[in-house]
Amino acid sequence: MTTAPFVRVIDLETTGSRPPAHAVCEVGWQDVVQGADGRWAIGGGEGAELVNPQRPIPPVTQAVHHIIDADVANARIWSDVAPAVLRPAGVLALAAHRASFEQRFCTPPLTGGADWICTWKCALRLWPGSPSFSNQVLRYWRKPVGLDRARGLPVHRAFPDAYVTAHHLRDMLATVSVAQLIAWSAVPGLLPRVPAGPLRGTAWTDVDADALQRFVNDRDEDVRYSAETERARRSGAVPAIAPAPPQPRLL
Repeated sequence: MTTAPFVRVIDLETTGSRPPAHAVCEVGWQDVVQGADGRWAIGGGEGAELVNPQRPIPPVTQAVHHIIDADVANARIWSDVAPAVLRPAGVLALAAHRASFEQRFCTPPLTGGADWICTWKCALRLWPGSPSFSNQVLRYWRKPVGLDRARGLPVHRAFPDAYVTAHHLRDMLATVSVAQLIAWSAVPGLLPRVPAGPLRGTAWTDVDADALQRFVNDRDEDVRYSAETERARRSGAVPAIAPAPPQPRLL
């Protein structure tokens, strides 16, 4: 049992993206533990469990994670599985890559109101030079030390994906605190470059004032937040952010 300070990385496979119409069909977890020397490491609790979603799994979703109805027919339901996985004693926070997805199903009543770390949002700030910020691209771009390739496969299954995410989290925690990661995760993503459209791949520092104003009114909250942050930087309201390196593709 984990007794040292730890963060639990969660990954879900589901029948779709929108509860209550959709539900969990698998959960995986991997702890990242702080040692007595202050260093963070992969360890502590880990595992995966199939979950009965109490509804058919659509074929288009089966094609992503390859979990079929027969696999989960005799599994426990989410309300029975979740408490032990999401509320382990002593956990500092829960984490996930694009945690907003997991948070739709891991609601505060199930988590006990735990703080969350979104490794996607944190990667935007810590590794802006990545060609993409997906869990798997970060895996192959960064090549985290100690990541066992076989344990991280197949993709789109709950434990392998949690295991890969845990390596990103471990390396983030070697640079910044849990509190800082939680704070970054509580606000929209700070995109290093324009993600789409004619200016795709352009650093915010190179976007002219008229285009920046249009982005401030964008429908996407991450685009709005990133444009607002750049506008505030130009006005001197926030410290300068290191320019993002040139990158032809993003997200």
